[in-house]
Amino acid sequence: MSMLYLDNAATTRVRPEVLDAMMPYLTRWYGNPSSHHTVGEAAADALADARRRVARVLALRAGDIVFTSGGTEADNLAIKGIAIAAAMRREDRRAHVVTTPIEHESVLESVDYLERVHGFAATRVPVDEHARVTTDAVALSLRDDTALVSIGYANNEVGTVQDAAALAAVVRDRRIPFHLDAVQAAGWLTLSADELGYDAISLAGHKLGAPKGTGVLGVRGRIPLEPLLHGGGQERGRRSGTEDVAGAVGFATALELAEAERDEASARVSVIRDRFIARVLERVPSARLTGDPVHRLAGTASFTFAGTSGEAVLLELERRGIVSSSGSACAAGSDEPSHVLVAMGITPEVAQTAVRFTFPRRLDAPLDAVADAVEASVAAVCEPGR
Repeated sequence: MSMLYLDNAATTRVRPEVLDAMMPYLTRWYGNPSSHHTVGEAAADALADARRRVARVLALRAGDIVFTSGGTEADNLAIKGIAIAAAMRREDRRAHVVTTPIEHESVLESVDYLERVHGFAATRVPVDEHARVTTDAVALSLRDDTALVSIGYANNEVGTVQDAAALAAVVRDRRIPFHLDAVQAAGWLTLSADELGYDAISLAGHKLGAPKGTGVLGVRGRIPLEPLLHGGGQERGRRSGTEDVAGAVGFATALELAEAERDEASARVSVIRDRFIARVLERVPSARLTGDPVHRLAGTASFTFAGTSGEAVLLELERRGIVSSSGSACAAGSDEPSHVLVAMGITPEVAQTAVRFTFPRRLDAPLDAVADAVEASVAAVCEPGR
């Protein structure tokens, strides 16, 4: 039986163009970019070119690009690195950070670390029932000692998109660094620093068609950044360790391809998404759309199905050849209700019925058969009387 993979927010297939671009730096020009010989210099040239290419998409300088092992490391480096660097300039070495309760675990756990280990204060700005945060609420959270504001551009579970430019403007008016977690937004929304006004941005290659273990933190050179990894001083001293040249080349290639296709893909997939959502809501009485009905990623449709178990629905869907998920793939082994849905005001009981469908950028056919499979799967596990 063929499988239809609709869990692209968790990870995407590596694109053939990306593999082709990486191969020379895995086979022929595999040198250490810090080595002063022909093979090493070829690797260094490829790394510098990848850095320039990523910077061009982000409207940053090449020196602002730090290659990382993925979005989690990029978030950790941004939040801990910027906040700790700011605190070190204060006599008491303490400060304040702002985020929201719906962020990715890498953001929330980094903020928790700053509280537990470094004595930071933290404000988690509440969101509305659609997972949106307002500029007024963020403005009210800011303090004289606020070292950083970190907010996700698009939520990884429900697909809600924040008004990143407006949020950045509020924070920038107070001369506070603004970090944007754009891991899910990349390939669907603009990433331009000129348009969005961020000071730091996190990206993950495996959401774009690059391999897992590749990522980027873009951080403006004027922003002090305390490194998490110490050693040989690679990445301008901000992330020591021998660079993954092939991974950097693959990331740059995937990002350029996604950016070139972004407008067309977003418009095309949005139409398919809206038809799919409407069909599920029409045919499944217990279905409720989660996330903002308007401000949402083109590739995300997420629901709760009261009276079911989300995991049971997923098993039924997989029996019918459809692979999807109950939410984030990053809370390894957790059976707790989604913190995102609970923060939106959904009860823990209903939150555990969540199912998320996330689509590839190359999707070009209606998903009516998937909606029919959702109807059949929910009916198969629904509690009697629902």
